[in-house]
Amino acid sequence: MVYGNLTRDPEMKALPSGMQVCSLSIATNRVYVDRDGKRQENTDYHNVVVFGKQAETSAKWLTKGSGVYVEGRLQTRSWDKDGQKQYRTEIVADRVQFGPKSSGGGAPSPAPVGNNPQDDNRAPALPDYPEEEINPEDIPF
Repeated sequence: MVYGNLTRDPEMKALPSGMQVCSLSIATNRVYVDRDGKRQENTDYHNVVVFGKQAETSAKWLTKGSGVYVEGRLQTRSWDKDGQKQYRTEIVADRVQFGPKSSGGGAPSPAPVGNNPQDDNRAPALPDYPEEEINPEDIPF
């Protein structure tokens, strides 16, 4: 699961079978305090591949800078280029959810897109959070 911003516009392609494939590049930011008490910022970049209907919807609605939440699995591909072995690790998306619009105006954000066609018509269920205060000493790890 990653949440970040697109570093470039999505690229749409089609496989020989006709299935649509959308490639995304996402930047995730992390802010932490180091051992010396200094605030540090770190950015990681992730390659994401989306297939089928989700690919079409992602290419239509997402643009550079858009916030996006992706659930999926990691996959590493390899190939030979000029006698050198090349590798690429990607997130193969199972679910793509669009973040809030950053600019005013424009079309409204679409609903989350999942693998189930019925998911397009339902809002995702929110988790049930406990109403009482959680004491960190009660956590078993």
